[in-house]
Amino acid sequence: MKSWPEVYIPTIDSKYVFSELSLFNSASKSIQVLPRKDVYRMYVCGITPYDSTHLGHAATYLTFDLVNRYLRAMGSQVLYVQNITDIDDPLLERANRDGVDWQDLAHSQIDLFRSDMTTLHVIPPAQYIGAVEAIPLVTNKIEELKAAGAIYGVDDDLYFRVHSDTDFGSRSHLGKEESLKIFAERGGDPARAGKEDPLDSLVWLAQRPNEPAWPSIHGQGRPGWHIECCAIALNYLQPEVNSDFLIDIQGGGNDLIFPHHEMSAAQARVSTGRNFAQLYVHTGMIGLNGQKMSKSLGNLVFVSTLVNSGVNPMTIRCALMMHGYATDRMWSNDLLRDAQVFLDSLTLQLSQSQCAPTSDLIQDIIQALSSNLDTQTVFALLQTWIDKSSQGSEGGNPGELSRALDALLGIAL
Repeated sequence: MKSWPEVYIPTIDSKYVFSELSLFNSASKSIQVLPRKDVYRMYVCGITPYDSTHLGHAATYLTFDLVNRYLRAMGSQVLYVQNITDIDDPLLERANRDGVDWQDLAHSQIDLFRSDMTTLHVIPPAQYIGAVEAIPLVTNKIEELKAAGAIYGVDDDLYFRVHSDTDFGSRSHLGKEESLKIFAERGGDPARAGKEDPLDSLVWLAQRPNEPAWPSIHGQGRPGWHIECCAIALNYLQPEVNSDFLIDIQGGGNDLIFPHHEMSAAQARVSTGRNFAQLYVHTGMIGLNGQKMSKSLGNLVFVSTLVNSGVNPMTIRCALMMHGYATDRMWSNDLLRDAQVFLDSLTLQLSQSQCAPTSDLIQDIIQALSSNLDTQTVFALLQTWIDKSSQGSEGGNPGELSRALDALLGIAL
């Protein structure tokens, strides 16, 4: 599947020192250093294209854009893969509700997502893979799991024995009761008769009446959700042979910790005998009026709606980066206004021939980003620089700072 256009990334002077990047690992519940490497492998779960890109989506992809930018600025290569779940129950349900073809709905929302990512200045993934085009990979992965004794049938459907991974649950740290509750809320079927364990996850759904299906060695059907990401990640990221981990970073919103990332990682471990990701990195939820922003609640603010109303995309970017990426936080008009005031002030000072010193500022921004993407500190540093520049402080290089902000934060002025 086609990604969106490449983004120009300015270079940063070699005089600046880049520490190793540390990030909060949901699996260990601690901030861990990502060891310095020449090549990093990052997989971030993509959207199910049944509605427009809302600010919760945007916050997630901006976060991993910051990771991508920092690792590249260190001088490393980033192999970045993102999927798109272009066949799933929510997509079929929305298409049926609206009386439209499910493929037309998916294609329209994928196009809008690409447009939103381009507008927000997000670096595209090297591989952008749809679930439909990955069906051969899924069927092969199921065969690997079957050979490991981890697959069984219920009627004509196929399920993965989650406890065939002896580490199952170690990444999400949930008790059984809470796991069952969340599994039921997020696409699972714990009450289905015939399953060996309520948490076992569907890997192949046999064709249902009036639903699309594809031929496979498992019969006509379509892939389950978790197996899709496992198969895509391991095929396109081509794990290192001698590493303890198959990939470096598994990323997404914190609503994916369980069941999605737990089960994808379990399938990867059972099929390969190796641990999936070194770091499991998750973003907080964006809320509105005291509730999580979600399609089910209908309390969404769309990127395209804001841009079409005249909001500068860089204002949206700043607003979503002003607070810590891992924390749940609320969206408001006040936040958007504060971001616009900040961006206007920053733009004004960068347009002047004289400004406050910038070299130490750039180094401090790099250091803050290396510390679990501490954007809150970054924006505080920039506000202090704006204040000093407006008061007549001199000695800085506005062009160099502008290029650094573009390279590191994706703020293109």
